[in-house]
Amino acid sequence: MTSTLPSSIPGQLAPVSRRIRERLESAGVPFLANDNIAEHLNEGELDQLEIEVAGKVRELLRSLVIDIDNDHNTEETAERVARMYLHEVFKGRYHPQPKIASFPNVKKLDEIYTVGPITVRSACSHHLVPILGNCWIGIKPGERVIGLSKFSRVADWVFSRPHIQEEAVMILADEIERLCEPQGLAILVKAQHYCMKWRGVKEPQTSMVNSIVRGDFRHDSSLKAEFFELVKQQESMLG
Repeated sequence: MTSTLPSSIPGQLAPVSRRIRERLESAGVPFLANDNIAEHLNEGELDQLEIEVAGKVRELLRSLVIDIDNDHNTEETAERVARMYLHEVFKGRYHPQPKIASFPNVKKLDEIYTVGPITVRSACSHHLVPILGNCWIGIKPGERVIGLSKFSRVADWVFSRPHIQEEAVMILADEIERLCEPQGLAILVKAQHYCMKWRGVKEPQTSMVNSIVRGDFRHDSSLKAEFFELVKQQESMLG
């Protein structure tokens, strides 16, 4: 049922989250848990959103019957949580992609290389508990290349959102293809999900492994096999 309530009380500004949401809806821009909305935030709105989120977290703590007015351990928890969500664990939603320069592939390199393991940290979008793991990226260069450290930066930015792992890998692949237009791309992620370790079935050793292959890795089985062999070797070197 559509709400008939006004967006705000006359003479009063609507909450910043509602203003942002209405702006996104008006522009037809999705704002799912793993979408980035940074370019649709106006100056100063992230600071306002942090204040609003802290207020909501404070009410959550009160609903959990935690005495935040007298408990010295939780009196500033709401502010910490708001800051953590917006600027750390979910920064990939609210902050723009780090600046990543690409360079011409002057020497026409066409041999594959892998980067990894890259530590990835995310949160399950079903329960908002941690997903922690490693990522390996295989590249067959095209016309452009990016520095090795930049793969880590873009992976951190992509994974720092509420996710399901299958979609996170796809989004990361899209971003890398956009940045350097490789002839081939392969990504493998192995991660542990605290929605399985900490709650529910409570399986402490279970991990999820998934991969995505595009371009030459998809069409050339020997390249695909070489990537997975290189990942295996890197894992064995780490013990």
